[in-house]
Amino acid sequence: MSHRRMLWSVLTIAIGAYAGLCAVFFLFQRSFIYMPTPTTPAHATARVLEVPGARLRISCRPHAGPKALVYFGGNAEDVAFSLPELAAGFPDRAIYCLHYRGYSGSSGRPSEPALRSDARAVFHMAHDQHDDVVVMGRSLGSSLAIQLAAEEPVSRAVLVAPFESILTIATRTAPFLPMSLLLRDPYQSWKYAARVSCPTLILAGSHDELVPMGDTLKLLQAFRPGVARLVVIDGADHNSVSDSADFWNAIVDGQ
Repeated sequence: MSHRRMLWSVLTIAIGAYAGLCAVFFLFQRSFIYMPTPTTPAHATARVLEVPGARLRISCRPHAGPKALVYFGGNAEDVAFSLPELAAGFPDRAIYCLHYRGYSGSSGRPSEPALRSDARAVFHMAHDQHDDVVVMGRSLGSSLAIQLAAEEPVSRAVLVAPFESILTIATRTAPFLPMSLLLRDPYQSWKYAARVSCPTLILAGSHDELVPMGDTLKLLQAFRPGVARLVVIDGADHNSVSDSADFWNAIVDGQ
């Protein structure tokens, strides 16, 4: 075999391998974003909300009065187990925690368009019964909360370990892949931030390995001046940011 033919063979194999890698990511990318939680006895009392294409479970803490909290969890979070902590942090509010499609007995498959539509449905369910609705989102859920705050009559937003874009995270994780072309669920939170007018609290860990402080500051700067306030929890990472008393003190101070 000539050197030229050998070079073309190597090049063809390399291009094929790269195309295969792109195809594998494209086909399985949502398994990297969404990590559904199983159904457990903790979900037995969850409400069911019928939406187009799915039956959603909503873990609730009823509370009479005009105030409510709608909560959206992280990509691997079972929000039923977050409910007691939220109830203690927001004692004067009814609480509605969405189990995403495919999570904890909710039917359907998760995707960004579906979850954004479901978030609006849960917000409207809560707002039909309560005039004063706070939205709170953690990590993945922060993007849903930001969009609601931009488009709905939200009284306040609380964002826990928020990112400015999953596209940014994916590009940093695999810079050798054309993520802007492959990623179907980019969750570009910064696009909605400038339209938010309600008071917004951002809670971030100083040692967040997934969402570095630089990303957090970019998101903060996307809000209009005076809308968002950043509280950095010293020593916390992406998963431990809510473990500190400073976290809940910041929430209480903002109420």
